[in-house]
Parts: sequence; structure tokens; C-alpha cells
Amino acid sequence: MSPAPETTYAHAVRTSTRPGRPGVRAAVQLLAGLVLYAASIAMLVDAGLGSMPWDVLTQGVVRRTDLSFGVVTLLVSLVVLACWIPLRQRPGIGTVANVVVISALVDPFLALLAALPDAMGVRITLVVAGIVLNGLATGLYVGARLGPGPRDGLMTGLVHRTGRSVRLVRTTIEVTVVSVGWVLGGTVGLATLAYALAIGPLVHLFLTWLTVPAEVVEPVAV
Repeated sequence: MSPAPETTYAHAVRTSTRPGRPGVRAAVQLLAGLVLYAASIAMLVDAGLGSMPWDVLTQGVVRRTDLSFGVVTLLVSLVVLACWIPLRQRPGIGTVANVVVISALVDPFLALLAALPDAMGVRITLVVAGIVLNGLATGLYVGARLGPGPRDGLMTGLVHRTGRSVRLVRTTIEVTVVSVGWVLGGTVGLATLAYALAIGPLVHLFLTWLTVPAEVVEPVAV
């Protein structure tokens, strides 16, 4: 029997920071994953049928301030990283890249997608493609083994410190951020539910193909 998608994902995040200098494959995979992740966020947000949990919170903050989506994404990421300190989580190169690349690219992607027609068929296509792309992007950057994203690290840190299950901790975090985001004006809809149901199996699938073997990460010379 294959392991549950959530368990596989959590294990991949926990083991995603390795000592040493990243190989070319890992570095390219990380960058590609983060670029695609930013694109997938923009696709679901532009569709307007419900965003990913953390992006519901970002939307809510955007609608209460004069800040752009990318700036709020950056600020939320920094707040989440601050929560790593009491959890004793260690950031990696990929952690820093996650914050910088996604925050920098999400606004340009949103501007590009704004030119698309506001037809329901286009919006549904954006949702389906965005969810699949997000699964691929997550498999790429987590599989690169260069450090978890801020939100991934928060999840695994809380699991380690509380002893609670990954399912319980992840659900609690996502329900909390969705609820706060919805109260602030973020968009919750069928796409939010579809993402919650599909992302675990998708990430599990892509991680089996994309995880960089340990020997690909080059050791630092001493």
C-alpha cells in the first residue's frame, strides 16, 4: 500500500533541507518550481472562484489596505518566518528563494492574466490548470530539497512541537487562515474546496517523479 499523500508531503518537507552546495538540477528545479507556483497563485486569484487557503488571507489583507498582492504575500511570509523562531525551524536556500521569487512574480502574473476575457469557461480552465500547476510547482521546489517554504515549515514545526498529526495541524492552520481571510474580504469558493481535495494527491504524484536524490546534492569541500 502506498503512503498517504499528506504523509509523503510532510516527510518531503521535513527532509527538504540538506547540508552542502546545491547541484545544478536542484537549483534549476527550485527556481522553476517557484516561478510556476507564483503563476498558479495568479491563475486561481484571477479566476475569482476561490483561492488557495493562504491566498484567501492575502486577498483579505489586500482589500483592507492599499498594498499589492505581491507585497502582502511578502509581509505574510515574513510573519510566518518569524513564527519559526520559537519552533526552532531551520530555513534553507529554498526558503529564502520562496519568499523572494513568489512575492516578486505574483503581481506581474496577475497583470498578464487581467487581459483574459471574463468568461466562465476561461475561469474554470484557470482553476483546473492552476491547481494542477500548483501541484507540479510544489513537487519541483520541495523535491529540490533546498529548504521548505515558510508555510510548509510552520506546519512541520508545529507537528514536531505539539506531537499532533500532520492532518490535524495542516487542517487547523488552513481553516484559520481561510476564516480570517474570508472575514477580511478574501474569496472563498468551489476552487478553494477543489484545491483542498486535489492538492495532496497531486503533490504526492509529482514528488515521486521530481524528488532530487540525496547524492545529487554536492557536499561542501572541507
